Amino acid sequence: MRIRFSPRSLRGLRMAWVAALMSAAAAQAQSSDATGPFSALTGVMLLFVVVFGLGCYVYISLALQTIAIKTGTANEWLAWIPIANLFLMLSVAKKPMWWFLLFLIPLANVVVAIMVWMAVAEARGKPNWWGILMIVPLVNLVVPGYLAWAD
Repeated sequence: MRIRFSPRSLRGLRMAWVAALMSAAAAQAQSSDATGPFSALTGVMLLFVVVFGLGCYVYISLALQTIAIKTGTANEWLAWIPIANLFLMLSVAKKPMWWFLLFLIPLANVVVAIMVWMAVAEARGKPNWWGILMIVPLVNLVVPGYLAWAD
């Protein structure tokens, strides 16, 4: 089952986000404690962070959905649901579902996430050290794409 969005609905969603963020930026710029150009810069930075974060979320979700399809895991659409995508990753990695609780423990979640990504790499037929690369900033944006689309 594939989720398909029409270009018109995506354009409407983008326009709604931009309108909401621009109105928040305008409200920030008009507040009484705002000083000059820094308040406008705050709105632009907020817009950039939200758009970048949304782009990263779509990229990771698309990569995880592709990994699930290529490994033959059921319910690949769970990649788009924020908490449920952890269950999908555990399913792809063939780890017990109670490991989800380990994702809720600070510092332990980093170790568990690396172990899960190592198992996901092995499920895709790649060396497991690709999972360890998820620690490295900016490289962790490349790893899901490599595991999803490299043959």
